[in-house]
Amino acid sequence: MTQSQIGLAGLAVMGQNLALNIAEKGFPISVWNRSPAKVDATVARAEEEGKGDYPLQGFHDVAEFVQSIKKPRCVIMLIKAGKPVDATIEVLSAHLEEGDMIIDGGNEWFPNTERRAAAAKERGIEYIGMGVSGGEEGARHGPSMMPGGPREAWDRVAPIFEKVAAQTDSGPCVTYIGPGGAGNYVKMIHNGIEYGDMQLISEAYELLKTLGGLGNEELQAVFEEWNGGELESFLIEITAQIFARKDDQGAGGHVVDHILDKTGMKGTGRWTIQEAAGKSVPVGTIAAALDGRFLSGVKEERIAASKILKGPEETVEVDRAELIKDVANALYASKICSYAQGMNLLRAASGTYDWNLDLGSISRIWKGGCIIRAAFLDRIKQAYDRDANLANLLVDPEFAAELNARQASWRRVVQLAVRAGIAVPGISASLAYFDSYRQARLPANLVQAQRDLFGAHTYQRVDREGVFHTDWVE
Repeated sequence: MTQSQIGLAGLAVMGQNLALNIAEKGFPISVWNRSPAKVDATVARAEEEGKGDYPLQGFHDVAEFVQSIKKPRCVIMLIKAGKPVDATIEVLSAHLEEGDMIIDGGNEWFPNTERRAAAAKERGIEYIGMGVSGGEEGARHGPSMMPGGPREAWDRVAPIFEKVAAQTDSGPCVTYIGPGGAGNYVKMIHNGIEYGDMQLISEAYELLKTLGGLGNEELQAVFEEWNGGELESFLIEITAQIFARKDDQGAGGHVVDHILDKTGMKGTGRWTIQEAAGKSVPVGTIAAALDGRFLSGVKEERIAASKILKGPEETVEVDRAELIKDVANALYASKICSYAQGMNLLRAASGTYDWNLDLGSISRIWKGGCIIRAAFLDRIKQAYDRDANLANLLVDPEFAAELNARQASWRRVVQLAVRAGIAVPGISASLAYFDSYRQARLPANLVQAQRDLFGAHTYQRVDREGVFHTDWVE
């Protein structure tokens, strides 16, 4: 085999699938992993799936792996974030040469990417941090990819990734994001929006199940219907699939009913909230989703509390058809808030770090391949095309009209949940975000008065210029 056009280090599920995707598109690729067994497994899969035609070759020796790649070399890593990435960079750098390139395709905290890029530059090596979304299925058949780093370095390898990415009617789901850690940052925000979206869907499920009394077959039908309309998205689609799955472990019923209610996480949601706090950007929906995961983790405490704390005794009667309609409207409106919060944080970061992010282009590459892909991303792109400096998606004329039209349903859902004692932190936080943002005046004047009283923090007035302090207690 001739020299490969690209190399890939790290052959867990994501790495293996992306390597097969690259090979399937006709790009010769070399693969390497610290575990020789994973190299052999990848080569065997390539032989089986490609019937011997995939241009993929595996190496147990890292030096031979690097030497097999055409100069200037490009090696993409799909390694667990943190110290394993640093260790892999050290191993690869011992064999790479000036002008070669490393692309980190993992979920990484963006300052780590910028630190590694600076260290690589001292060695003459280009470094790109690239968010990859879509899970193992996306990696195999077309992910959404968000690269950040030196533009000229990205342009050199862009033709490969434009073929490998998910394809939509708007083009491949990959675009150059910006310098430094911009790519990892955008992927982080993608995951923050994903947290919010998943929380909102779980709350819709709880409302339909508990208040509406819908069984899993009925829930499957509702979510399939939703996926055929304005709520069409990957997460709605897979939720319908989840409700259809029967248990095969002997317990009977559906798998979803046997899953422990404790949610895992890998850190990107927490990073999103940290960034939002640091930049004073409100992201209440995403924060509520993160809190929801934290609360799910204290299962034993919740079991104990359920025997002590009582909810409302009122029996809440609902019309099931009206409930389904209202929950759909509330879910749609709340999802818009989740996306709006994520996009506002991207806008703030773009200004802080001088990244010049194109929010319309970012919306476009999320249309396919990624976890938050949804039908209305086309319309989010159109909103930013109409006004690149749009202050908030909520005030785009089209989205504003939809939110205004749905707010009655939205409020009914929150009221029903409160009356029934059902926690809907994501939907409630989204409505609070909407209500706060649409108010010309908030009760923050009282908060500022309190701050001035106990700490002499001063305040501004609505009737004159200047900074003031009052001696509140005589």
